[in-house]
Amino acid sequence: MSATRPYSPGDRGPDPEAAVADAPAHPAPGPAGRQVRKLSLEGASAVVPLARDFTREALHAWGWLPAATADRRAAAEDVLLVVSELVTNACLHAEGPDELGLSCDSDRKVLRVEVSDRGAGQPAPRTPHRAGRPGGHGMFIVQRLCLDWGVVRNPGQTGKSVWAELEAPS
Repeated sequence: MSATRPYSPGDRGPDPEAAVADAPAHPAPGPAGRQVRKLSLEGASAVVPLARDFTREALHAWGWLPAATADRRAAAEDVLLVVSELVTNACLHAEGPDELGLSCDSDRKVLRVEVSDRGAGQPAPRTPHRAGRPGGHGMFIVQRLCLDWGVVRNPGQTGKSVWAELEAPS
């Protein structure tokens, strides 16, 4: 897993044309058949529960929920945990999140989570990881649960987008 690549293998990073209105009633097609949802978090209160509820709705729309098996239930819970961790990191280290983006490939096997913020910092798992030490586990959790994750910066602009990709069980 990489925290330094600006995008995952086979991906060119976020697609500005993939943006759709906040919380669409139905998934909107994105590039190459991807379903994309975006939620503005700028100035919102209770952003972590708001982001989790928005994500849960997307998981229902994309068939990840309701889960028929324990593995599928665990995969959906992993997505919700990653969303919580990325939004919380933006709150704690980057003056709050601006937007949550979710996208799912056409066969609904890989889900991408992106949280944008205006922070200049670089998220990284705490090394060495000390399980008994309070705090600092967010990016370690993301790294362990995801296929890959990274940071995209837009040249000439402040802030970044932290992305993570998760796979659905077969």
